[in-house]
Amino acid sequence: MKLTIIQTGDVPVPLRPQFGAYPPMFRRMFDEAGQPFDYETVAVYDGAEFPDATRLDGILITGSAAGVYDDYAWLDPLRAFIRSAYAANTPMLGICFGHQIMADALGGDVRKSEKGWGLGRHTYEVKARPGFLATDLSALSIACSHQDQVIVPPKEAEVFLGSEFTPNAGLVYRNGKALSLQPHPEFLDDYTLALAELRRGKAPDAVVDTAVASVTTPSHSKDVAGWLGSFLSR
Repeated sequence: MKLTIIQTGDVPVPLRPQFGAYPPMFRRMFDEAGQPFDYETVAVYDGAEFPDATRLDGILITGSAAGVYDDYAWLDPLRAFIRSAYAANTPMLGICFGHQIMADALGGDVRKSEKGWGLGRHTYEVKARPGFLATDLSALSIACSHQDQVIVPPKEAEVFLGSEFTPNAGLVYRNGKALSLQPHPEFLDDYTLALAELRRGKAPDAVVDTAVASVTTPSHSKDVAGWLGSFLSR
């Protein structure tokens, strides 16, 4: 199966020499989880032309520094691409900004949250158990880095992960082929820590300090990556 990575942003410039770009993080994540794919990357944020969503095997929409409320020229074409993929039942996964823009395109409400920055490892309660979620765990701990949130999910979506800070952290869609997460299972701990420290001065020091300490919480990201890969390839 070929997974088309719709790249909507990149690793912050100060961290890029050490950590590279986002698409290889997803390739490593799926490889380590035993869910390898063939890949192509379409950097739409950098002007690449959108492919035909109805002809793709599977889609992954990455994180981004952009917000759904911004006026970048590629945002409306991305919304149209998402709607086309959804209507065609093309398997589709959104992570962080990908989660937000999918919700926005399909009828939800996404805004900058009054709760501020979510950083470090957050723990999310399992609110529902769709078939791909092969676990009896009541909560999952995954890295995150965001200010924006899905405030109201689309009517087409069911919430399956949530927390007090991020109530709509995981959405599974009614067509059975679309899924999205606010957190980042592709982040390794060193990048999670570096990203939190990069926010110091933008996020309150107490939030950054809590984020740094939170990385000692065991991660479920590898398990999550396996379930996501199974969802896309089933």
